[in-house]
Amino acid sequence: MSVLEKISSEAIIAAENKYGAHNYHPLPVVLSRGEGVYVWDVEGKKYYDFLSAYSAVNQGHCHPKIINALIEQAQMLTLTSRAFYNDQLGPYEKFLTEYFGFDKVLPMNTGAEAVETALKLCRKWAYEVKGIEEQQAQIIVCEGNFHGRTTTIISFSNDENARKNFGPYTAGFIKIAYDDIDALEKALASTKNIAGFLVEPIQGEAGVYVPSEGYLAKAKALCEQHNVLFIADEVQTGIARTGKLLAVDHENVKPDILILGKAISGGVYPVSAVLANDPIMNVIKPGQHGSTFGGNPLAAVVAVAALEVVREEALAENAEYLGRIFRSKIGEFVHTSSIATLVRGKGLLNAIVINDTEDSSTAWDICMKLAENGLLAKPTHGNIIRFAPPLVMNEAQLLDCVGIIIETLRTFEQ
Repeated sequence: MSVLEKISSEAIIAAENKYGAHNYHPLPVVLSRGEGVYVWDVEGKKYYDFLSAYSAVNQGHCHPKIINALIEQAQMLTLTSRAFYNDQLGPYEKFLTEYFGFDKVLPMNTGAEAVETALKLCRKWAYEVKGIEEQQAQIIVCEGNFHGRTTTIISFSNDENARKNFGPYTAGFIKIAYDDIDALEKALASTKNIAGFLVEPIQGEAGVYVPSEGYLAKAKALCEQHNVLFIADEVQTGIARTGKLLAVDHENVKPDILILGKAISGGVYPVSAVLANDPIMNVIKPGQHGSTFGGNPLAAVVAVAALEVVREEALAENAEYLGRIFRSKIGEFVHTSSIATLVRGKGLLNAIVINDTEDSSTAWDICMKLAENGLLAKPTHGNIIRFAPPLVMNEAQLLDCVGIIIETLRTFEQ
């Protein structure tokens, strides 16, 4: 195809519908370029990005420092597999463990892979260190969770759309209510075979559910009391999104196992990681877990650059500041609104609850109108719209976006 040849959005969508699996339902917007907080479609229309690739693009689209790191390394060496050492992995592992305060890291590629890694690590620790009888380990998870869509993960999902007709499912999980410390305490006391507690500090996909203040700290204390590993899935909430480097930092909680992904690369390359201290990580021996691409030199340099940007540009502090403004301004509107009933979140991970049922099309229709007005967002769970712009956004841009959101919502008022 000629570089000068342009294909319309309609033609691109038609091609994807014809040749691609129908495992997503995107908004009908075809993006071709991004810079900072903005994206452009193939016809040249400019939008504010208020999804950030589900919080993968915290550092903004095509951040020059991250892109330059990618280009320079791509011209040197991209992949060796782990059959050999490469000159970037060791320095990356040192950087990452010091950055987050852990002894060791196990590098992977995607968020779901990192969750699977954490589950395997937790179980192996349970058998070899805690002394649980083999095949008997149980991991506590929360209802409403979203940790990915692999077979093991959907086994403990409440999302029937993700589960139905994909069984048989993997055993070994106990589901409890989210943000219910009594339920956790009861589950921990029910058997001595509990290996770990896997939790999202904020449930993003479920609609940005923020737990009660103190929930995470109390949960960690209970896990310590029962010699159970506290596993924090910070794939979406981590890397400055909620106004702290990690969402657990709001309650000064140190996970036993930390799961990272998405923005650890600034959305430039698939990178994920599982961090833990030696008594846990050392149960993994050669050949027991791995990935051809996990720890590749390209991923290593991209992740280092992406995390340096977070510090250099004070993105956590910016997310905290702008998030308060967002919730305050939207909250004022919600107070008198008939279409929006609630705004909630932390930092720049927020959601608005729409006054309609989960099976209605209202939230989708609002997102279509937002796109028409130059702002991209996506519904979750039917009647909730998640708002998560890149953390490089400035106050003037945020206020412009708040105006777009409020004016759009007003057109749907009864």
